[in-house]
This record gives sequence, structure tokens and C-alpha cells, in this order.
Amino acid sequence: MLIDKFVSYIVREQAKEYLHFNSCDTWQFPRIDKIQSPSMLYVHIPFCEELCTYCSFHKVAFHEGLAREYFTALRKEIVFYQKAGYDFKALYIGGGTPTILIDELAKTINLIKKCFCINEISVETNPNHLDTERIHILKDLGVKRLSVGVQTFNNDILKTIGRYNKYGSGEEISEKIKTVQGHFPTLNIDMMFNFPQQTEAMLRDDLGVLQRLKVDQVTYYPLMMSTTTQKAMELKMGAILNQRGRTYYEIITAALKNEYRANTAWCFSRDDSLVDEYVVNYDEYAGLGSGAFGYLNGIVYANSFDIPEYIKRVGQGKFPVVAQRKCNFHSALLYDFLMQFFGLSIDLNHLRKKHGLYGILYLLPIIVFFMAVGGIRSKEKNGDFISTNPYLGVIMMREFFSSVNNFRDFCRSRAKQSDTEKMAIIG
Repeated sequence: MLIDKFVSYIVREQAKEYLHFNSCDTWQFPRIDKIQSPSMLYVHIPFCEELCTYCSFHKVAFHEGLAREYFTALRKEIVFYQKAGYDFKALYIGGGTPTILIDELAKTINLIKKCFCINEISVETNPNHLDTERIHILKDLGVKRLSVGVQTFNNDILKTIGRYNKYGSGEEISEKIKTVQGHFPTLNIDMMFNFPQQTEAMLRDDLGVLQRLKVDQVTYYPLMMSTTTQKAMELKMGAILNQRGRTYYEIITAALKNEYRANTAWCFSRDDSLVDEYVVNYDEYAGLGSGAFGYLNGIVYANSFDIPEYIKRVGQGKFPVVAQRKCNFHSALLYDFLMQFFGLSIDLNHLRKKHGLYGILYLLPIIVFFMAVGGIRSKEKNGDFISTNPYLGVIMMREFFSSVNNFRDFCRSRAKQSDTEKMAIIG
């Protein structure tokens, strides 16, 4: 659709401005008294046993010695935030594969719980880590949401993307998931749609497996890759056809609508489950670990993507932040609008309190545009808006995260250069 392409283009261009970072030799935390909204702690574990072709997240091949050094440095960085006076209400641990060293992860979570008033803990994992030991440890740690990266149950696609040999067949993965159900308040399954070789029949088969499993929550992502990763994927699997994305999304929502409700444009839950997109539920979040992003008091920042450098900096008592950007008024406003649109409800009162009346006036033409194209409609009672075309939210977040992935690629490509070279290029 023409509207889909137009919205994609606009978000892509805006994301370039949002991700224009400046070098950062020294880092000072934003003043805590200016941060009014609840904050979340995001912790990144970049290690994987094997690297998936389609993944653009910051990840490296697992080496136990380096990984243990990394966890030690990570716990030191956590203490930096505690000493600075920060507190966090929720914890999200992503990767990579966070459960790759369960003993180190347990030490890290226990420290975080001692340092901050955490009442929500979400952890990502892979199907091969759904063993009794890990599950019991995570449950005892108070993990409320376990998110399992499945992507698809189709064996042909699993083989093509390199997950079949690592995690087993779709049937084996399904059986593993059954053994975990009921151990956590929320068991989430991460799925992906619009693989180049994926047909509508394959997608419907995946949805049939999910309907039989009856998991608490399903997050169904479109392919979101950096330009470099996309080229590698297309060489291996064929062209990615974004134009059929809407059709696939409509198949997904139609299949899930009777038993699930939409929390965001791509997350569907049976009940009041925790949602993986912390950028929707929390206006502010700190990013810890190599390659992590944070957003505090209008400042977006990125930690070093070079793991030895990250370890060295933290060991010297220095913050590992290497790039930052102070968002201007318009960037911060549009970012908040995007997150609310993706979250399916636009709270004008919240936006007015945060950005003032001028912010609402600035958004007025954008709101009129989305109303005109059937993207949102006004609530009857309070004048706020709700999404009537969630796929536009999917498109916008896809383009936003694809731009973030391009920035990740850029940072990784400079990771082995000297500090001086890196700072000059990033700036």
C-alpha cells in the first residue's frame, strides 16, 4: 500500500536524526530529580553459542573465560548506577543469550535486586536452555516473564536460518515449551513472520502450533534487520518482500484474536501479562552492558560495543558510554508519539503534561493525517486516540529498529579501531 511505503519512509528519515550520536569521552548521569516517570533497567548479555544469520543485535560467539570477565564487569556497572542514586522498578535482560552462564546470571540478578526496588523481571532464553536446572534457578530468582526465542516451528526455515541443528526440530521445540508452561506468570514465545521462503501455509501451520500450545503470550515480529544483515539473508534465502507483510500480519491477528488481546501492535496476551517492549511501558530506561542503549531525561546513549574495551573501562571505574545524543524537543515528542502509537493508545493528557500544550499543537497535523488514513480514531469520552490500524505501528517500529540495527552495525565495524578514530567517526 502507498500509505505503508510513505509511513516507512518518514520514520526511516526521522530515525536517522534520532540516532545521530556525538562522541562521549566522559559520561555524567542525567540529574535524577528531573526523571519523573518510572524507570526500567535493561541489561544486555551479548554471548551466543552460535550466531544466527538474521539477527542484527549486538552478539558475539561464546567464550567462557571472556563471558565470566564480562559478567564481573557488568556487576560493577550495576553498582555505578546504585551509587549515583538511581532506582528501577523493572528489569529486562536480553541478548545474545542471557542464560548462557546461569550461575553468573543468578549472581547478577541477585545483585540487582539488592541494589534496586525491582518488582518485575523478564529474561530471554533459547529452546536449548529450557532444562530443569535453569528453569528452577530462574523461578527461584523471581523471574516473572520468560521469553523463548522460537521464530518458527517450520523445519525447512529452521534449517535455512541455522537453528535446526542448535535447537532441534519444530516438534522438539514444541515439546520443550510444554514442559515449561506454568512455571512462570508469563511464558512468552518470540515468533517472526515474512521470512523470504515462508508461505501463507507455513505461517498458518506455525499459528496452529501456537493455538495448540496455548502459551500465555506471543510476540510476532516482522523481520527487522540492518542493511548488512538483510543482504546476507537475501543471499541465503531470497528477497524479503515487505509488501506482503500486511497480509501476513492480518493472518496472524485473525488467528489469535479469539484467545489473545493485543498489548502492542505485535505482542498478544491471554491476560495481563508483562510486555517485552519496555520502551512502551517505561518512558525512561537505563542500558547496561556492552552495546546497550539507554534513554534518560531526553539523553540517548550507547555503551561500547567492544567487549574488552567495555571490561577495561568499567574495571578502571569509568562509565562505558562512548556515544550520546541530547534529543531536541521535536525528537523527544515524536519518539513518545511513536511508542504510544505502537502501544495502541495515544494518551494526549500524558503527552501534554510531559511536553506542554505546544507539543500537542505540533502533533496536531500528524494526528489529523493518521485519522485521515484510518490509522487512529478518537476515544469517545476523553479525547485520546486508539489505533485502528495496528499494522502502521508495526511498520513504524520495524523501520525504527532497523535503523537502530544499522547503528549497531556501524558501531561493531569500528569496535577494533582506536578510541580516537572511533570518536571522530561517531561524532
